[in-house]
Amino acid sequence: MGVEAKKTILLVDDDIDYLFQIKFQLERFGFKVVTAESQKEAEQLLANLKPDLAILDLMMENDDSGFILSYKMKKKYPDVPIIIATAVSSETGMSFGISSEEERKWIRADLYLEKGIRPEQLHKDILKLLKL
Repeated sequence: MGVEAKKTILLVDDDIDYLFQIKFQLERFGFKVVTAESQKEAEQLLANLKPDLAILDLMMENDDSGFILSYKMKKKYPDVPIIIATAVSSETGMSFGISSEEERKWIRADLYLEKGIRPEQLHKDILKLLKL
């Protein structure tokens, strides 16, 4: 068991298939995974849980659920890294990012990923954010 075993990742996505798939990958890498299927459910979990890292879907109940959840989470746990994962650009042609200073201040996610990322890349990004 590596250092990953002690780390808890909060995974939030309303696409159950995607949620299950990513949870499986993360557990394979040795992380403990707590899942939520909505912004609301995630907020309830966060009342009593401080994960080591969070991976949030962007579009859930609302188009900006992930951003709002990220914002609220950073207010409560400023030191917890957040990854926002989305398929929004392939679904809508819009592209969100955290490139401008203004966006970073509001969204406050640490990393922005397109869904469909290779598991190895995701693992590498997580380890970098957790400084492992």
